[in-house]
Amino acid sequence: MKETLQDLKTRRSCRKYRDEQIKDCELDAILEAGTYAPTGMGKQSPIIVAVQNKADIDELSRLNSKVMGRDVDPFYGAPTVVVVLVPASFPTGRDDGNMVIANLLNAAHAVGVDSCYIYRAREVFEMDEGKALLKKWGIEGDYVGVGNVILGYGDEGGTREAAERKAGYIVKV
Repeated sequence: MKETLQDLKTRRSCRKYRDEQIKDCELDAILEAGTYAPTGMGKQSPIIVAVQNKADIDELSRLNSKVMGRDVDPFYGAPTVVVVLVPASFPTGRDDGNMVIANLLNAAHAVGVDSCYIYRAREVFEMDEGKALLKKWGIEGDYVGVGNVILGYGDEGGTREAAERKAGYIVKV
């Protein structure tokens, strides 16, 4: 239990990655943890797509930066991008997807892989090009993008300390 709490306190977002793919066993452990996230009514509504194909990552990056209106790599060179999608009509879908993302981020840290939550998946998969990627991946139906988790081995030169927690963060009544 203490190890889990320590992992939760020490996980940080990483925004610079080495050009080295993560190990299959690490990816599998991270993805499995995502499937154990709590979901509304236990329906397991999300779909988790692990993308390691460079061409698809480049296309996701291009579409994501297009949403931002900037010519940058919003995935910071990470070799793996995990996309979380949910059915458009499921009432707790977005919440379910974010619970999956939280598990992915924390599991990555627990197995020694760096990560970061990247937004704009909703907008990417509303675009025709995003829908074409879903079709290419064999995903049919009316799905909404919740978010992306980038994974890799960080190249940031050390672990940053957590910011001090704000006053009034917790209220006990």
